[in-house]
Amino acid sequence: MSLRKKVAREAASLLYLRIEKEYKQAKLKAAKAFGIHFLPTNLQVAIELDNIAEENEGSTRRERLVRMRREALKVMQALKMYKSLLIGSVWRGTIHYDSDIDIVVYHDEPGDILEILRQNNLEIKQTEWAAVTKKGKRKRSFHVHAELPTKEKVEIKIVSDLELGKERCEIYGDEISGLSMQDLNALLRENPTQRFLPYSL
Repeated sequence: MSLRKKVAREAASLLYLRIEKEYKQAKLKAAKAFGIHFLPTNLQVAIELDNIAEENEGSTRRERLVRMRREALKVMQALKMYKSLLIGSVWRGTIHYDSDIDIVVYHDEPGDILEILRQNNLEIKQTEWAAVTKKGKRKRSFHVHAELPTKEKVEIKIVSDLELGKERCEIYGDEISGLSMQDLNALLRENPTQRFLPYSL
């Protein structure tokens, strides 16, 4: 195993065990542990994280993936008045034991979305505004952290219709296309464990 791969594996272990939450910090800590000054790419760490999850969780991981995709579909159906996309590890098919469901909703009034979520028995745990600056543009989004009746966790990111457009993934480097409600419904009928990755991992 190359030294870079060892560092990537260590960084992935830190993320998997929840010792670190962010890729950058995990990579820095792993590099320091090996006494080196170069870092693996996010993709290299993601590959190792995927491997660790598969080694530890096996077939139960795929069973949970299908359940989480079904739960995501229920949330998206409740929000059918608005454009929404399933993104994150549940879209990709790379979940692990601590993954949550990530959904982005395009709408200008977060209060409307919160009301629908409450009407559909989601327990709202936390809400917050977040802002990022990309290519000189500041983008704001409203985040809802909630728990489903099944105890699965879901994070719903609400962004303005004006922000509707594709973004590149900081981990895999590809376009975050996600799954619409219709696409997810078809996927669950035809190939519920399909993965969406730019490379064959």
